[in-house]
Amino acid sequence: MGLVDIFETVSIAWKKGGLGMYPIAACSIFIVAITIERVRYLFFNASISKDAFVQAMRKYILAGNVGKALALCSQTPTPLANIIKAGLVKVNKSDSEVQAAMDEASLRELPRLQKRTAYLAMLANVAMLAGLLGTISGLITCFAAVASAQADERSIRLAEGISEAMNCTAFGLLTAIPGLIAFGILQGKTQQLEDDINEASVSVINLIVTNRDKLDLTTLSAGRDDSVL
Repeated sequence: MGLVDIFETVSIAWKKGGLGMYPIAACSIFIVAITIERVRYLFFNASISKDAFVQAMRKYILAGNVGKALALCSQTPTPLANIIKAGLVKVNKSDSEVQAAMDEASLRELPRLQKRTAYLAMLANVAMLAGLLGTISGLITCFAAVASAQADERSIRLAEGISEAMNCTAFGLLTAIPGLIAFGILQGKTQQLEDDINEASVSVINLIVTNRDKLDLTTLSAGRDDSVL
C-alpha cells in the first residue's frame, strides 16, 4: 500500500467518523505541537550534564575563581546554570542571601520545566472522550435505524452508524495513546532535571559555604562582565 492509498484510506475513515472527528483532530494537532516544543526544550535547551557541571564548579570554587564559575554559567544558560549563577552573583553576601538568591531563581526556572506538559494528559483524555462520544452517536444512529427506518434503508443506516462508532473510537485511541506516552516521557525527563537541579544546587551551596576563605572576590566583577557579554 502506497502513501497515496494510505491517505485515501484515512480520508474515507475520517468522513465516515462524523462530527466527532473534529475535536479529535484538534487534540492531535495540539498534542503534536506541545510534544515537539517540550522535547526541544527539555532534551536540548534545558539539558546539561549535571556531574560535569558540578565538577567544573568544584574546580573553579576550590581555586577561588568565582569569575570563571560565573562565565561557565553564562555559556550554558540552562535552568541549572541560571540557578547556580544567581547564587554566585551574591557570593560576597551572607550564606542566607546566597541561598535566598538561588531559591528565588528556582521559583523562576522550575515552572519553565513543567510548563504545558500537563496539557498532554488532558488532551489525550479529551480525544478519548471525543471518540467515545462519536461511538455513542454511531450507536444512536444504529438504534434509530432499527426503530424507524424502512427495510431497504435499514442496512445502510446500520452500516453508517457502526462505521461512525468504530472510526471515532479508533481515531480517539490513536490520538490518546501517543499523547499519554509523550506525557509520561516528558514528565519523567522533567523530574530528572528537577532532581539534578536540587542535587547540584545543594552541592554548590555547600562548596561556597565551606570554601569562602578561598574565594577571590576580585574575579566576581570580571565574571559579571563576561555574563553581560
